[in-house]
Amino acid sequence: MCLAIPSRITEINENMGVIDVVGVQREVSLLLVENPQVGDWVIVHAGFAIQIIDEATAQESLRYLREAAQLLAENDDSGTAANG
Repeated sequence: MCLAIPSRITEINENMGVIDVVGVQREVSLLLVENPQVGDWVIVHAGFAIQIIDEATAQESLRYLREAAQLLAENDDSGTAANG
């Protein structure tokens, strides 16, 4: 399974950009999105920004990802306790 992560563009240098997602910064290609701007929210997959999205959608997606990670962590913790 692959995930596309919502991220905010913080820098642009030609066809490359620096994105920030929850404080983690990475360099990504901006070749697949039209007219990206610093401050835009994008969906990032495999090192490429693939779509510009609005901030509300980005924040909602990040919330769902955090909730899913929390559920997985809780499941791992309960499985470890049951097996330990």
